[in-house]
Amino acid sequence: MAASHQLKAIAMVLLSLYSLYSVSNGDLQNGASFVFGDSLVDAGNNNYLSTLSKADMRPNGIDFEASGGEPTGRFTNGRTIADIIGELLGLSSYAPPFLAPNTTGSAILDGVNYASGGGGIMNGTGKLFVNRLGLDIQIDYFNQTRKELDDLLGKAKAKQFVSKTAIFSVTIGANDFLNNYLLPVVSAGTRALVSPDGFVNDMISNLKDQLTRLYTLDARKFVVANVGPIGCIPYQKTLNKLAENECVSLPNQLAKQYNSQLRDLLADLNKNLPGAKFCLANVYDLVSELINNYEHYGFTTASVACCGNGGDYAGMVPCGPETSMCDDRKAHVFWDPYHPSEAANLLLAKYIVDGDTNYISPINLRKLQAL
Repeated sequence: MAASHQLKAIAMVLLSLYSLYSVSNGDLQNGASFVFGDSLVDAGNNNYLSTLSKADMRPNGIDFEASGGEPTGRFTNGRTIADIIGELLGLSSYAPPFLAPNTTGSAILDGVNYASGGGGIMNGTGKLFVNRLGLDIQIDYFNQTRKELDDLLGKAKAKQFVSKTAIFSVTIGANDFLNNYLLPVVSAGTRALVSPDGFVNDMISNLKDQLTRLYTLDARKFVVANVGPIGCIPYQKTLNKLAENECVSLPNQLAKQYNSQLRDLLADLNKNLPGAKFCLANVYDLVSELINNYEHYGFTTASVACCGNGGDYAGMVPCGPETSMCDDRKAHVFWDPYHPSEAANLLLAKYIVDGDTNYISPINLRKLQAL
């Protein structure tokens, strides 16, 4: 018995020494993914919040192999676009949610996910959900991670890891329209006081400060997604009782206005922040292409949510245990009233990683990773 305990003790010491060696001298070149955003890329942070924006119930996650089909807090049936991009870039694991208690120590060397369902660029966005992490708070949390990386790797190696190895993805902005400026009744006062131009200008101004703050924390490789055609999601089509080939014009118009200014902002940051590379993921045109030509990509519908209830497009009641679910999840562009299916995410991710400048510019993520 004593010999058995000694062997266990020796094994633990050897394991500890190996872990220390791995962190100090091991392979940190595989890359890391630090993910910021909203429910499109939330990996489970909202599981740890008292919030009305949650995806921790079935059938969400039904096709997520890593959990055996159990819900993880991802707002889709399987992997998010951030998960798939990480896989395509060769990362060894998915970036864990920051709020998970085991996201510490060597677990953060593959990156961390700070995204939160309901979050936005503006701090007031998503307040109807009670709690959510806006982008300012997400960056506050990255600041904590940044200090932990210093402790883990030493300051010089941590700075090199963050600036040379890590990719920072930012997928945010849709909630600033859907769950802030365009919110029925609740935001009528805001719209009376702030013009659409003024609101978009405020979004861009805030985002500039937020991205610059990440840069001061040594982030150098960025991919920033623009806002998709939010007037075409099943929720909007159901709410406005549109035909299958129609979209709501005002949300799409605001998204285009924001996207135009976002392109200018990223060009400005590329010019004025030495050593940084900001890539624009043109999600608007990507998703529009998928919606307009869904049959070409193997889908049977780009209007009806696979999981949801209400109206012609199952677009009013979010996915949950009591809602209907389609038979063929790979045939739907949309998983629920708001979010793409894993099948759609897979196509979008491939274009962002290896696509041309129509969808990702000035370079794709494969080339960004190699810099």
